[in-house]
Amino acid sequence: MSQNQYTQKSMEAIQRAQALAGEHANQTLEQAHLLFALLEAPEGLIPQLLTRMGVQPDGLRQHALSEVERLPKVHGSVREEGKTYVSQEMDRALRTAAEAASRMKDEYISVEHLFLGLLQVPDRGIKALFDRFAVKESAFLQVLSQVRGAARVTSDSPEESYDALAKYGSDQTDLARKQKLDPVIGRDDEIRDVIRILSRKTKNNPVLIGEPGVGKTAIAEGLAQRIVRGDVPDNLKDRAIFSLDMGALIAGAKFRGEFEERLKAVLAEVKKAEGQILLFIDELHTIVGAGKTEGAMDAGNLLKPMLARGELHCIGATTLNEYRKYIEKDAALERRFQPVMVEEPTVEDTISILRGLKERYEVYHGVRITDQALIAAATLSARYISDR
Repeated sequence: MSQNQYTQKSMEAIQRAQALAGEHANQTLEQAHLLFALLEAPEGLIPQLLTRMGVQPDGLRQHALSEVERLPKVHGSVREEGKTYVSQEMDRALRTAAEAASRMKDEYISVEHLFLGLLQVPDRGIKALFDRFAVKESAFLQVLSQVRGAARVTSDSPEESYDALAKYGSDQTDLARKQKLDPVIGRDDEIRDVIRILSRKTKNNPVLIGEPGVGKTAIAEGLAQRIVRGDVPDNLKDRAIFSLDMGALIAGAKFRGEFEERLKAVLAEVKKAEGQILLFIDELHTIVGAGKTEGAMDAGNLLKPMLARGELHCIGATTLNEYRKYIEKDAALERRFQPVMVEEPTVEDTISILRGLKERYEVYHGVRITDQALIAAATLSARYISDR
């Protein structure tokens, strides 16, 4: 079986399984080695899927290691140094994994196919482990379909595209529901403007424009809190606001087209939600040219068609200088967005905001903040800190 058939993660798992066999002086590569290798990466796909199934991956991993330690060891001159043979059971699991990939119309054998191979043709020890931890093929396929959706393995790093929204964004409405966002005081006019633009049939993508630190992100958080309270028009009541992390999207995307694949996966999930997801992009100007390499599109060109067709509802945030420098120059992108100017709060507004946040800071720091201190902080800041 050619190594080119495997994804990067599945090759890493097989190589780790071989290394584990060497560490334990096992002459043959067994299913227990592969199971341990698949479970070893805490951020890996298989532990995440098992957790969703209600299975403890750490417990299963420890038992897989115990299974490895029970395997026969070969020492001395009998053992051929550096050579590990594939057992019949392991070979059968690898072939079954290849069949699973073919059946799912995937172009590469990924870690989920390897795990399916173990599930479908387990040896006696692995079958006992799966029975003990109630790991069922039907339950595994069910959670796999939730994470993968309609995506197919068409590259050697498909895990990047699984559950992309959760990986590269944060659900602001969920955070608001769990009361993990600071209350937004004031900014009613700006939030109303955003709601009005979002409620339009066309040209319904607001972009918040203001200097750094004036509270652009807070407006998006305020909208999320209003959605949770139901204090929005009916057409926005069931929406979720996802804040896209451009840094996470770009980080580690060293191969041509890797960033493009990640963003496409995010946009595919947004499209599948059929208008129920609002994408918040802080530092909107970074999408112009983001991820651009020779032969690949930048993020802006990936967003434009979806914005034009109304498949993507987006809230942007940027500074006035960056808006003029990057967004206005791209006429096709600029006409998709409607500006909402966000001015610095007045001293009176700042005092109101501080009064609203005071209790949280008192609890956190274990101190009492007087009203005179708030007024002094706001007025003295306005008087002496004029550069920000």
